[in-house]
Amino acid sequence: MNPPLLEVHGLTTTFPDFAAAGRRLPVVDAIDFDVRRGEVLALVGESGCGKSVTALSLLRLVPRPGRIEPGSRVVFEGRNLLELSVPAMREVRGASIAMIFQEPMTALNPVQQVGAQVMEAIRLHERVSRSEARRRVEQLFERVGIPDPRARTRSYPHELSGGLKQRVMIAMAVAMRPRLLIADEPTTALDVTVQAQILELLRELQRELDTSVVLITHDLGVVNELADRVAVMYAGRIVERGTRLEVLGSARHPYTQGLLRSIPARAQRGMRLEEIPGVVPSPGDWAPGCRFAPRCARAFGPCREQVPGPTHLTAEHAARCHALDVEEHAA
Repeated sequence: MNPPLLEVHGLTTTFPDFAAAGRRLPVVDAIDFDVRRGEVLALVGESGCGKSVTALSLLRLVPRPGRIEPGSRVVFEGRNLLELSVPAMREVRGASIAMIFQEPMTALNPVQQVGAQVMEAIRLHERVSRSEARRRVEQLFERVGIPDPRARTRSYPHELSGGLKQRVMIAMAVAMRPRLLIADEPTTALDVTVQAQILELLRELQRELDTSVVLITHDLGVVNELADRVAVMYAGRIVERGTRLEVLGSARHPYTQGLLRSIPARAQRGMRLEEIPGVVPSPGDWAPGCRFAPRCARAFGPCREQVPGPTHLTAEHAARCHALDVEEHAA
């Protein structure tokens, strides 16, 4: 088994509750996971589950007034990133850990040429001349499939299609050959053909660079294409985790099962397309026990009162569900 590159323990990120002075709400609530060298870990869940805040927390980019709470640990290559100085953390970002943001149009500077933006990322971490940085940007653009790379370095973001902007973001992210890449919904708002191209590019780069990837997505088709392991998130907590085959093929948590029953591919195969009733609750409305209980058909007494602990099904596969715990003990 590969040793972990990243270990996350008790990560809790809170924001103030403007309806109650002095109260803070945990958007990410005491989650644990690890990422092994050379693997892709998919963090899955509906919008509002806390996936993107988790990604920002790993790089200490949570916008104020949000904050990462004491006791949280994000250990990368043996160092707790939450204890690093601001200058030391800047050295980590982009060089050792890079991020592909969800919306390239808002992540890119609209009044600066895209080539200059990637050059800036390179020169921030390496002492190279402008001509050498420019040459490397052209090579990167060619590698990520941007046509006529020399000319495109002089383009502004608004002159590029969504797919090309995403390729620029990927080029910027891999410029320093990071050991960990965080991809936050990398194919959002792209058409199916471009989405497939971006996924194939990410797969190629991950293998070529031997980079570990944290893939943030709600698209289980993307998970099936790229992931080695999966962590399913609901209302700030990880409710199920395991290998891709275990989670997608033998899901045990009712929430994960509901996600799988609601994918459009079921309808294409003539199967009934189901929905999960209700919506993801906001942090101020979380149930005291299992947070999925108000939407769960299997909920019973303890679900509404006690936080479920993990039921370990295999060495990799675990789920937090009182009903599952009862089943396993009965067996």
